[in-house]
Amino acid sequence: MKSVFIAFDQAHRERIIEILDRNNCRGFTSWATVEGRGSIDGEPHYGSHAWPSMASAIMTVVPDERVASLLSRLKALNDERPKLGLRAFVWNVEQSI
Repeated sequence: MKSVFIAFDQAHRERIIEILDRNNCRGFTSWATVEGRGSIDGEPHYGSHAWPSMASAIMTVVPDERVASLLSRLKALNDERPKLGLRAFVWNVEQSI
């Protein structure tokens, strides 16, 4: 099993849910508003007067064989609108209950 953490501009939310559905990733945890900025050239998402956009995050745990397809579809979404910002990170899940 793998945990996939997805941080994204709020404008991507519906599309990301669709991508999860298409990859049979039913369970997830969502944070409606998170703050941050890209590590290379991304604009800050602070929800402030100077930087008004906000980000969200989703974490899902999926079987190993679904990770490549999920990441591929997330990358395609990011490639469509790269200025909005979308990042995904994958970790091993050692145990779960």
